[in-house]
Amino acid sequence: MLSVHIICVGKMKEKFYIGAAEEYMKRLSAYCKLTVTELSEEKLPQNPSQGQIDAALAKEGQSIRAKLPDRAELVALCVEGKPHSSEQLAQLVQSCQLNSAKHLVFLIGGSFGLDPALKQECRVRLSMSPMTFPHHLARVMLLEQIYRAFKINEGSAYHK
Repeated sequence: MLSVHIICVGKMKEKFYIGAAEEYMKRLSAYCKLTVTELSEEKLPQNPSQGQIDAALAKEGQSIRAKLPDRAELVALCVEGKPHSSEQLAQLVQSCQLNSAKHLVFLIGGSFGLDPALKQECRVRLSMSPMTFPHHLARVMLLEQIYRAFKINEGSAYHK
């Protein structure tokens, strides 16, 4: 069974996001071993300089790297990433199931994104949309799309 990891910078507090995330996590338990790891976002002043932002991203990147499993396929969610259809995401999941990767890891950064060096290490840079979403909503959307990917791969009617 494929291990799917979602490593997020920032902790989900809103009950409506938590409830939605828990529902998809429950559904995914039949298809994969899912782990969601929340890391603390670095504290920055109200109007941080680019240097302060870069330092915070680098520190968050170190925290993320410390949580990465061995032999993982990394997917960074980032605005400059490439949009994927649900079918393309299903193909990515299926290719990870068929190749030697034991872990598929999705990375969601904080309000300033992900460390650029970490993004370069990722096999895929994925954009959910050109629109901006709260990071916690993006997490729920990602969980739903991972669930949809497994349903597509099994030939279910869930994906219409």
